[in-house]
Amino acid sequence: MKVAIIGGTGVGSRLLELGGVPVHIPTEVGTVRGRKLTSNGVEILLLSRHSAGHKVPPHKVNYLGMARALNVLGIENCLSSAAVGCLRREWGPGTMVVCSDFYDLTYRNLTAFDRKVAHTDFTDPFGPEGRGAMLSAAAELGLPVQDGGVYLGLNGPRYETPREIQLYGELGADLVGMTASTEAIVMRECGIDYACLAVVTNLAAGISETKLSHQEVEDEMKRSGAKAVQILLGAAESLSR
Repeated sequence: MKVAIIGGTGVGSRLLELGGVPVHIPTEVGTVRGRKLTSNGVEILLLSRHSAGHKVPPHKVNYLGMARALNVLGIENCLSSAAVGCLRREWGPGTMVVCSDFYDLTYRNLTAFDRKVAHTDFTDPFGPEGRGAMLSAAAELGLPVQDGGVYLGLNGPRYETPREIQLYGELGADLVGMTASTEAIVMRECGIDYACLAVVTNLAAGISETKLSHQEVEDEMKRSGAKAVQILLGAAESLSR
């Protein structure tokens, strides 16, 4: 296997429908459970971010464990999906964005370098190989995506306040979520090219005309999840050849 996919809300469950073989990967920060899938002759490792049944909240995900598991298997490319809120009215629900930069305001202080001093370059915050593969896959499939967007990572699990969203908009954020910035950090520190396909499920608080709920996130991912899966699998197949 050369590529892993981290399936988020509405995507991981669809990928599990492809079957595959369960795998357990021991790491120094816990055992990581995944599934080895085959798509058009290419083997792909699937990791479910929130575990089966969407049980693990964003601040409890074993992000470093997933990165270390890829190191154990020698996997150097990781693609992910992320359901996000959006600060741009023109990017309504269903818009897909290949993220290009991030703010990390999770305050999780998570790093692969607790036992030595190491300073990692983030000039390209999301992996260029994965970004290119997803953009190419979307073009081949005829699916529109936004090439670039700034993801702002927050701890969650609560949603943001309208004034917080106003501030984040002034900072230049386009999207808000609770997972991808942490993944981007630990994956880069572990030497893995990591790219994220964000799927807008709602406009953010104070921009949306309604109150936010996880149900609307799930409903939009039911509509958009199949397209995201097509892009992720197409990109994974390309990177594996």
